[in-house]
Amino acid sequence: MDFDRFTVVLLLTNPDAPELDDEEAARLQDAHMSHLADLHAAGHLLAAGPLSDEQRLYRGLSILSVGPEQARELKEADPAVRAGIFTLEVIPWMVPAGAIASAPARFPRSIAEASAD
Repeated sequence: MDFDRFTVVLLLTNPDAPELDDEEAARLQDAHMSHLADLHAAGHLLAAGPLSDEQRLYRGLSILSVGPEQARELKEADPAVRAGIFTLEVIPWMVPAGAIASAPARFPRSIAEASAD
């Protein structure tokens, strides 16, 4: 049987994250979202989004079409990761060939864009 290989990256809350005021937190969130949109536009990111975790440990999940090493490098370039807000868990993932298909999508680059009707 043939398998397709992807990388799942979990975005985790960093318990040692710096304290940010509301303006800086919003700016960093917009930069984070723009980074995801760039990864998607480059063809590396298939899907990404926030996770609903009551303990607020798991903050987001991304599925990338690159190997674990490259996925880590790409995700470590995220402004929110560089700022120490989030840490990463990188997990190789295999699925039967053809089980995952993607359709054209557009990722928002800011909170305002994601909230627009």
